[in-house]
Amino acid sequence: MTVRVAVDIGGTFTDVVGFDEEHGSIVIGKTLSTPNDLIEGIFTGLEAADVDPAATTALVHGSTVVINSLIERKGARAAIITTEGFRDVYEIGRVNRPDAFNLGFTKHRALVPRDDVFEIAERVRADGRVQTPLDQVAARRLARTLAERGIEAAGVVLLHSYRNPEHEVLLGAILREENPGMYVSLSHELTREYREFERTSTTAANAFVGPKVSVYLSRLESELAATGSPAEVSIMQSNGGLSDLAQIRQQSVQMMESGPAGGVVGTIELCKQMGYDDAIAFDMGGTTAKAAVIRSQTFPQAAEYFVGGYRTGLPIRIPCLDIVEVGTGGGSVAWVDSADGLHVGPISAGADPGPACYGRGGVEATVTDAAVVLGLLDSGRALSGELQLDSAAAHSVVSTVADRIGVDTVRTASGILAIAAATMANAVRAVTTERGLDPRDFSLFAYGGNGPLHISLVARELGVSRVVIPPVPAVFSALGMLMADVRHDLVLTEITSLNRTTSEALDSRFVSLEADGRGKLASSGVDDEQMSFIRYADMRYVGQEHSLTVEVPDLFGAYGIGDLKSVFDLAHLDRFGHSAPDENAEIVTLRLSAVGNVARPSWAEIAQAGDDDLVPAPTGERMVVLDPDEGPVPCVVYHRAALLAGQTVTGPAAIEEGTTTTLLRTDDRVVVDTLGNLIMQIGGSAA
Repeated sequence: MTVRVAVDIGGTFTDVVGFDEEHGSIVIGKTLSTPNDLIEGIFTGLEAADVDPAATTALVHGSTVVINSLIERKGARAAIITTEGFRDVYEIGRVNRPDAFNLGFTKHRALVPRDDVFEIAERVRADGRVQTPLDQVAARRLARTLAERGIEAAGVVLLHSYRNPEHEVLLGAILREENPGMYVSLSHELTREYREFERTSTTAANAFVGPKVSVYLSRLESELAATGSPAEVSIMQSNGGLSDLAQIRQQSVQMMESGPAGGVVGTIELCKQMGYDDAIAFDMGGTTAKAAVIRSQTFPQAAEYFVGGYRTGLPIRIPCLDIVEVGTGGGSVAWVDSADGLHVGPISAGADPGPACYGRGGVEATVTDAAVVLGLLDSGRALSGELQLDSAAAHSVVSTVADRIGVDTVRTASGILAIAAATMANAVRAVTTERGLDPRDFSLFAYGGNGPLHISLVARELGVSRVVIPPVPAVFSALGMLMADVRHDLVLTEITSLNRTTSEALDSRFVSLEADGRGKLASSGVDDEQMSFIRYADMRYVGQEHSLTVEVPDLFGAYGIGDLKSVFDLAHLDRFGHSAPDENAEIVTLRLSAVGNVARPSWAEIAQAGDDDLVPAPTGERMVVLDPDEGPVPCVVYHRAALLAGQTVTGPAAIEEGTTTTLLRTDDRVVVDTLGNLIMQIGGSAA
């Protein structure tokens, strides 16, 4: 047996999906994450999935190592080297005030202190011409100073290196020559965009996490090889594509949102199979819940990511999927403030000790504990990772919260779930309502270990009528990783007015980017016939500050520069509700996605139900509390593996599988489709 494997490490669980290339079957494994040694969790997950590492031909990996390092501020001692006169760019940041009336507003907290920011004499003009050559003598002196100060990593951010990286390349070579063990990150290798603060922040973050990620990946590679595995390791990037280890060692921040990106990729692939153009991808795990909007079966791209949120976070200027994340998962802690108000998250019980009901020493009430109290999870069933639910412990911790706020235990548990659902619904609104989209126009794809259990309540908050629960939802993000293509996104700032350029001139710039992308794909082992390229441009009306990204049509077929302007006008109208067709526009940045298509698992159809068995046979029944005012009600239980295409289940009901439970509340209805998806109609609304 030869297996392609995907491993997704989350804050609570590590998910493994193996695709048997010979038989076309899928095996899954789910185990508690090991925060102190993430690689240990990988091999434990492979064992849980009954996958022999020696039989793996490829391993795709998504990890929280980068985001955890940044959030916890546990990285290398890094320095920044910048152009003389620009030392304070990183400290000053942007002067925008998102909370204009917040007297307690605080700025971002830099990863690199000002004492470790150094200047070097050099200057390249904005047009790319050298004005002041790099002072190489000073550069060598600075390299020795860094070594004396115990600097482990250096981020080089020269002012106009996005136009001409000559000085960055030379300075990087000097640093590596003088300090062979030092990690060196050059800004132009991460992004060729202007905006010096964002480039500095991105490069600083990459230098901060680079040494840790390099050690982590080298250890993974060596320990995998020690098992006799011939597997080539690929890393899931935040842009929804795969990259090789060499690239990620150099550009470690590309792993920022590697896990959630897999779920979005899987949702897009499933949309293609089901004939859906638009969808909302909703992922609720043990620590967080994530949401992203998919339109026309394309990746929802964002230009940058903010570590810690937009208000006080640090911008990371890398191509990434537009995913909004909130600290609400199954392990999110319910707590009471000084005014006896009940809150849920963002603090999480994590994998160790986890919720109290896991029986591993947890002493705080969590969302999962509340679900056990209400009977939504069967305390008689074993969970993933060989966990046996402890109902008494769940009741005990929820009762403690109930005593604090003066409400009975059942009503408190119900309130915890209601607060969690409202918070998660806000994550969906952040990618829909706040952008002029109505969530009721979309189907909601729910996955993650906790998504199917709580999605009915979230959908009710949003007014969404249709929910799709995909096969193996608890490990769906890992499955999506097996469906991802190799992808490299290239960016180049070049401000050009549309009325001063031609199709030929614009095409020549893209051809240059394509040559670079072709080389990157080839280094990842992609053949020419597997390569494809997608062109984008960041555009704005002349006089505007911010831009919109649009796909560039074929400018030599039936289209031309005027058609590109029309594409932008429509995008502006769609995003902001207005456009200016008579105003001139300009291109700010050119973007190219270089894609290497890879083989992926196909969705297998399940057996069809006959006319006499459209209602499946239940496996049992238990009492659950869906409304504290109504008290316990009977809930029919079904086993998902036994369901056939065309069968219908009506709530209250629970559809159980090895790694999660799908809950149907009163008047919910599920129809099983030919791919094994559970198509849920919420609250009896029209499908």
